[in-house]
This record gives sequence, structure tokens and C-alpha cells, in this order.
Amino acid sequence: MFVRKMTPSQSSLYGEIDDLQDLTFIERPIRRSLKTAEEIDKLTVDEDLNDIERAVYLLSSGEDIQRASVIINLPILVRQNPAETFRRVVPKVREVLHVAGGDMQLAAAGSFLTILQDDIVLIQTHTHSILQIVLLNLDHRDTVVSNAWLETLLSAIDALPKETIRQEILSPLLSKHQLSQSVPARLASCRILGKVVGKFESSIVKKDLLPLVRSLCQDVEYEVRACMCRQLENITRGIGVDNTKAEVLPELVELAQDEASTVRLAAFDTIINLIEMFDSDDRSCVIFPLVKAFCEKCFKGDEAVLASLSFQYGKLCHGLSESFTDEQHLWFLEFYKKLCCLGLQHENGHCESQPYPLELENKYALVRRNCAYNFPAIVLFADPNHFLSELYRTFSSLCHDPEISVRRTAASGFHEVVKLLGPNVHYVHKELITLLQDDSLEVLDALLNNLQETLELATSRGEGAGPESKQVNIPDLVPALVAAEQKAASSLHWRVHEKLLQCYSCLPRVVSGDQIYFRFLQRMFSIITNNNVLPVQQEAVRTLCVFLRYNRKQEQRQEIISKIKQELAQGRSYWNRLRYLDLCYITIDLFSKSYFCKHFLIPALELVSDPVANVRYKVCYMLPKLRSTIRPADKHLVQQLEFCVRKLLCREKDKDVMVTLRKTVLELDKMDITEPYHKRHERELLDQKKEKEETLLLEMELLERQQSEAKLAGEKQTDKKQRDSKSGMSGSKGMSGSTLGATPSSSTGKEIRRAKLARSRSLSGHPTTTKMTNSDKTLKVKDLGSCPGSGKSAMLPINDDNLRSHHFNVASSISSTASTSSMPVLIRSNTSSSVDHRSNGNKDTQSRKLSVQRKSNSFGMQSGRE
Repeated sequence: MFVRKMTPSQSSLYGEIDDLQDLTFIERPIRRSLKTAEEIDKLTVDEDLNDIERAVYLLSSGEDIQRASVIINLPILVRQNPAETFRRVVPKVREVLHVAGGDMQLAAAGSFLTILQDDIVLIQTHTHSILQIVLLNLDHRDTVVSNAWLETLLSAIDALPKETIRQEILSPLLSKHQLSQSVPARLASCRILGKVVGKFESSIVKKDLLPLVRSLCQDVEYEVRACMCRQLENITRGIGVDNTKAEVLPELVELAQDEASTVRLAAFDTIINLIEMFDSDDRSCVIFPLVKAFCEKCFKGDEAVLASLSFQYGKLCHGLSESFTDEQHLWFLEFYKKLCCLGLQHENGHCESQPYPLELENKYALVRRNCAYNFPAIVLFADPNHFLSELYRTFSSLCHDPEISVRRTAASGFHEVVKLLGPNVHYVHKELITLLQDDSLEVLDALLNNLQETLELATSRGEGAGPESKQVNIPDLVPALVAAEQKAASSLHWRVHEKLLQCYSCLPRVVSGDQIYFRFLQRMFSIITNNNVLPVQQEAVRTLCVFLRYNRKQEQRQEIISKIKQELAQGRSYWNRLRYLDLCYITIDLFSKSYFCKHFLIPALELVSDPVANVRYKVCYMLPKLRSTIRPADKHLVQQLEFCVRKLLCREKDKDVMVTLRKTVLELDKMDITEPYHKRHERELLDQKKEKEETLLLEMELLERQQSEAKLAGEKQTDKKQRDSKSGMSGSKGMSGSTLGATPSSSTGKEIRRAKLARSRSLSGHPTTTKMTNSDKTLKVKDLGSCPGSGKSAMLPINDDNLRSHHFNVASSISSTASTSSMPVLIRSNTSSSVDHRSNGNKDTQSRKLSVQRKSNSFGMQSGRE
């Protein structure tokens, strides 16, 4: 064996490795974290002691951790033995708290609060001892500890009787407002006054407490004045409206003019909260001049108070609006516009920040954000009819603000602005597109919270437009939605992407079916097959099902279903096949049983032979759900499902799949026995309703095609008339006479069908249904396959407005069984005859459809255009 000579670098490396290995054998000190025998003896307690004796022993001679444990468990001891606990344990706790640290003080404050709030002790017997401990620790030198005891006292006041409050709390309070007391003690007095005032009658408050209130409002420390000012709201509600003008309003006016900005801000907030307590004269003569002077002073240089003013501005305007003159109304509106542009300069309609110090720039951005928050309230204050002249430029400025937080706040309230505008919603179409295309995903996320409602309102003509109003097309809406989805997909914020796809389910109510088909469907398939985030994939599957459900062109639906089978059910990746099973869950709730069995059931059952165990496992889990879609009359489907189950029982080797399969077999055997009759009946009624809607989709499509053909024939006939008129008057008269002979017989039917299609198109791809008798249903289907001249006038009107909200509530909550089961029933009780009539009518409809399909080779694109 030959030994190769090592280089110097290799020898030094091996030497370092040997040194590191030697370090592993060095014994480390491991007893640092363990207790010594002496420490264990100190922590050991005699097991023969009961709970009370053990608590007393630990509080007397135990360690700090043991004392803290006793204090934390004090409510449990009180519940078990209140008399002994208050006689022996509570005095020990009081002694310990004199020398206890901050952690033990905080634990004691929480324990005593629990005891007082739970009413686990007799108030008359033991409250005195508890309140003495609480009041004694209010003056603790640590501010955090004293505030904790104060919160305990304030929370306990609600549970204490009136006499106890008078004797135990108010009596010591009368001595703590003196200037000789510390500032924290006087601050505590202010908060206690604001809390206890609701426990007493207005006469007692006016006689005993108001002198103390006035004294604290004139305290030499601005912190005390500000704290007492914020409690004036509770004081005012305690003395009533009659005494407010004489007792509280003068104090508020004086505090609003205080030299300290903190006091002025507290007075301003209190005035806004008490506006309804003042009468009209006080608002006009006192409050308005005061608020106006306050606003002007803040705007000139008090940025800290300006932020609070901008936040309360909407509430202020609405509180004073009833007492405003036109001049005062205009002044407040103009001041709001100034606040919205604070710290900005406008160039070419866009806002850019002026160069300010960073701290001041942040304050100005906060003011503009508060203005964006209050904008819906200001629209109501200014009257939505004056939006274009008064507030449009301001709203556009907020939507283009350079600060993300301002634009995000404007996007959050966009749906409220749209609601207020009503028929004038087209004023803000451009801003909607701007926010959809915003560079920040935070803005898009805020807009998505109510995007469905926003889009539906933005694309409608308002309530007064009439039932035949069509949808409003917003320029660049579809490209903006596509760009927003692509931006969300390219980011790492997958929750925003999922939320956007969820909002896409409202698109059939917003844009045309062709736009959905050509701009969004392929993208849904791409997300399902290529995205790596499961919730995003599942949301794309749900949205795809909604698009399929409300597509009104048979050729497009067939192509979508074919692509679903090819790319998902028969996909090369097992991940895609799992998504197909998710799709089956959704389609079972969204479509009728017959539609599901016709298009989706067989590919799902074929997955029992999938080579991946996860797919077979999910199929086994879904078998009861699949069985519920098969009607008893479809015996071949029942046999096929049973064959799949036997096939799995014979060939399955995976343990998890076999366990699930055995449970599923038992569940399948009990399905028909355990389900109550009324639930099964409701489910059947709902399924018949869905089937009628799907049939109506076909009929509406056929009507659209017939109308497009009639329109095309009319255009050809018009061209022929023009050519004949050029050739000679005699020929044109003969032609016109022959044409007029055929027109009257079908003119009435065309008008009825045209009105019907106008109503159906307003839903932009939504199915509908109407209550009809079986004879009417038969007549309508038969007339569709008959001569156009005689069949058009026999059609029943189609009312899409009645089912618009119902269908899309189903689409938005397809996973909720309870919501679908409570839908109104729109079918007759004689279901057997309606099925027979439907089958007879479908034969005529299919023959008519075959003749129409020979004339159309572009997936019905021409027929869907208006």
C-alpha cells in the first residue's frame, strides 16, 4: 500500500480538524441550571398541609416565585374557602405587597380584579379589605404599577354597589385633589370622577362632584387639566342636558383656549363628542366660532393638534351641519379641501410632495390620510349632487397622493363614495382604474375588500334607470383587472392574489361573457396548472366554475368543459388531477345533478385507477358526494360507481386509501337510510330549480341567435331595397309590397323578443327562471322550434332582475349547504309532467339548434353582440 505525501496546506487543515475533535471531549459544567440539595430543601413544602396553610407558609417564608404563585391563584382559594382566605391569606398578601417587586404587584392587581368582577365573595363582608389594598397601592412609585392598580379600581367600580363607592372611594378621593397631592394622585382622581359619576343621580353629581371637577379643570398642571377635560363627557351625561349649558360649557370654552396644545386638543375632542348635548343656539353662537378659531390656529402652526382635527372632521361637520348657514357650510368645506392638499403641490393634475423636514412631512401625510378616511362623510355633508363641482378634484388628489397610506385609505372607502354618488358614479370611473393600476399592492389589497360591491355599483346606471337599463362599460376596466392580477401573481403576497381571484366571481355581472371568455378564462387555467400556492389554485378553480356556470354560449361552454377534462382530469401532473376533484366539489353545489353527471362524473370516477395514491385517496373520500348526484333512475351510473368501489376493494394496496375506502363503503350503505325526507325533498327542489335555469340558458342563447339572424336578414333586405330603388320605382314598389306582406305576422313577436333580450343582457351572462305552468313551459319550448313568425309572440317574459342577487349569492357561498337549502322554491309541485314536457321540448329545440349551428362557425360571437 502506497502512502501519498500530504502538502503543507493539507497537513495544517487536518491538524485543525484534530484540534476541533479534541474540544468535544472537554467536560462542560452542566450543573448551572440545576438546583442544589439546599435549594431543593428550601422549595420543599410539607405534603400534609392543606391549601390555606400552604399559602400562608409560602407567603411567610417561601421564595419570591412561590409567593407570586400564591397571589396568582388567590381567586381559586377564594372560591374554595372565602372565609379562611380573607381571614388568613389576604392579610399576608397585604404584608408581602409592601416589599414586593413590580411583577408581583401586577399579579396582585389582576387577581383582585378577578375577585371583584366575578362576584365570588360577599361584597358586604370582604370588599372593604380588598379596596383598602387597592387604594393603598394607587400611590406606588412605579407608574406602571400604579396604573395597573388604577385600572383594577376602575373596572371594579361597575361591580360595586353605590354605598360602597360612596364610603370606600369618594371619601378618600375628596382629599386627593388637593395641590399637596402628587400629580399621579390628581390624575387618578380625574379618572375616578369620570367613572363614578354614572352611579349617582344628577342632583348628587351637581352638588358633591362638580366643585371637585371645576377645581381639577383649573389645576396648575396641564396634564391634570387635560385629563379632567376628557372626563367632562361622562360628567355631562351624568348631570343631563339641562345643566350642561350652565355647568360644563363655560369650562369647555375656557379649556379650548388653554395655552397648552394638549388641553386644547382634549377640549376639542370633548366638544365633538358632546355636540348633540348642545342646542341650536349654542352651536351657532358658541361652538362654531370656537371651532373656527381652533381650526385656523391649528392650520397656522400646530401640526400635532391638526392630525386629531382632521380625524374628527367628518363627525364635527355632521354634528354642526343642521345649525350652519350657507356661508358657514362653505367655510368648513373649503377648510377640508385645504387639509387634503396640505404639504402637496399640484402639477398637471397630479400631486407631488413639497420638500419638508421628514417629521413635518409625516405629520402632513397623517392629516391627508385622515381626510381620506373622512371623505365619504364629507360627500354626504356637501351633497352628492354637488360632487363634481365641489369635491371631484379633491378626491382625485387623494387617489393620486404620493403617500401610499393616503391612497390605501382612499381605496378602503371607495365603495362608500360609489354608494353615495348613485347615478353619478361615472364621475369616479377614472379613479377606480387608477387605484386598480396602483404601483403598491397595499392599495390594491385595500380596494379588494369591497371590490365586488364597487364594480357592481360602478357598472350600473343607478336605481332610476328603469328595468331595461344596460350595463355601463368602463373604459380600460378589463385591462386594469388583468394588470392587477398579473401584478399580484408576480409578487410574494399570495393572499392578495387569492382575494383578487375571489373578487373575479362578480365579473359576469360586470363585463360581457365574451370578454370573460377571451381575457380571463385562459388565465384561470394557467393559474390552476402553473401556480405553486394551493389556496390560489383552489380560488382559481372556484372562479373558473363561476365563469362556466354563467356563460351563455353553448360552444364556449363545451370548449371550457373539454379543456377542463384535458388539462385537469387527464393532466400529466397528479397536482392537476387533484384540482379536478376540487372542481367537482364546487360544480356539485353550483350545477344541477344532471349537468354534473353528464360532464364531470365519469372523469372523476376514472381517477380510481390513478397511479398516485393521493388522488385515489381523495376519490375515495368523495365517493358519497359523487353518489348523491346520481339519481335512482340513472342505473348505469350507479352500476359504474359500484364497479369502481369493487375495483378499489380488490386492487388497492395503500393502507391509508383502504382505511378511507372502508369508511366510505359504510357511509354509502347508510346514505339512503339516514338522510331525513325533508332535507332530501329540499335538495331535489333546489336541483330542479338549477336544471330549469340551465335549460333557460339554452333558450336565451337560441333567442339571441334568432335575433342576430333576423337582423342580418333585415340588413340584406335593406341593401336589396336600396339597389332596387336605384334601378327603378316600379321594381322597388313591387319588392316593398312583397316584403310588407311577410312583416306584420312577425313584427309583434320580434318586439317582444327584443324587449326580453334587453332584460336578459342587463345581467351580462346570468341565468334566470320564472314561475310557469307545465302547459306554458311546453308551449314555449315547442314554439322555439317552430316558424319564427308564429313562435316569437308566444314566449313568456324573462325576468333577470329577480334572480340576479339569488344566483350570485349561491356563487359566492357555494361551500355553504345551509344557505343553498334555504333558497326560495320557484317550481310547481307536479314535477313529473314538467320533466316530460321538457324532454319533448328539448327535441324540437335541438333540431332548431342544429340548423342554426350550420350557419355559425365562430362560437356564437356574432350572436352575443348588441
